Amino acid sequence: MRVVDLKIEDVAFGGKGVAREQGKAVFVPYTIEGEMVSAEIGREKKQFAEADLVEVKQSSPNRVAPQCPYFGRCGGCAYQHIDYEHQLAIKWRQLRDALQRIGKLKNVPMRPIVPSPRQYAYRNRITVHAQDGVIGFFRRDSHRLIDIECCPISRDEVNRGLAELREQKHVRDGHYTLRSASEPRVFSQVNDEVAQALRDLIVDLVPPNQDLLIDAYCGAGFFAKALLDKFERVIGIDWDRFAVAAAKQNASEKETYIAGDVESVEAAVSAAFASGGVQPRAPGTSAATTIIIDPPATGLAEGVRKAISDLAPETLIYVSCNPPTLARDLKELQHRFTINSITPLDMFPQTAEIEVLTHLEAQK
Repeated sequence: MRVVDLKIEDVAFGGKGVAREQGKAVFVPYTIEGEMVSAEIGREKKQFAEADLVEVKQSSPNRVAPQCPYFGRCGGCAYQHIDYEHQLAIKWRQLRDALQRIGKLKNVPMRPIVPSPRQYAYRNRITVHAQDGVIGFFRRDSHRLIDIECCPISRDEVNRGLAELREQKHVRDGHYTLRSASEPRVFSQVNDEVAQALRDLIVDLVPPNQDLLIDAYCGAGFFAKALLDKFERVIGIDWDRFAVAAAKQNASEKETYIAGDVESVEAAVSAAFASGGVQPRAPGTSAATTIIIDPPATGLAEGVRKAISDLAPETLIYVSCNPPTLARDLKELQHRFTINSITPLDMFPQTAEIEVLTHLEAQK
């Protein structure tokens, strides 16, 4: 272990500041570009090193006091020490850099980042862990728990649920998801206001008078059900049968939801049309088809990318929670599609996460 003085040059995706020491990149959490700091080198590799912040010797004008007493120990938030406007600027730049470096995209058509109306008290659910009488979150870079009484980025209803859980005697070891409202136990975005902004953007991007919407990774139909008046037929596909069951509730005749593997999207679409007695246009000629994809952080499997290219939709909407895998996928998709716009959204203030909406159109 050794302590060194460093100048932070950038903030990398994931939230750690980047400095250089003898030509090697050193990652230091809870720092801001332009700051002079002292840091203790911990894990050291051939190409980079990890360090812990010891002291900020010259602070950035963008540094603020965190609102959470657990910040710096809890592994959830990375940016509470940075004012909100600068958080947005960092995330916008990180997304652009990933698209250029990983995706090899030139002249990236990026739009301004959509901010969150709430910088704190926005999360509509959290999952806490209980072990040996400790109830809380994992510490940064650790599987050890830190006891949490209140989470400032969560809604009041969620924190009331946390307080009620903590008041119980002999809480059994395990995981507990606390929600702000009773809702189906299926995937949904944690920030209601930004999720609505995302859905509104998609509605604006999708042209009217379409034949077919394929909502891959559809969940409970959050996007599909907002677009019904633009399509003759809507097909949702998701591996989560509980989410599909929720989507089927109150579904109209034009909606079909399938529990299955998104990689078999073509077979699923054909089956859905056959069951509905409607004949689609031949693959590759469906000029009035839109596909929405909202995959997990791992992005699109190769089979999914191939299926999308084979279906050749006129409009492709890609929602991503992971800029590096988005960049990788766009590198492949750009051979068949033109990227019209890329819009980051701050779904997760105070954290290093970035939500991204990409609008693509089939090349003519």
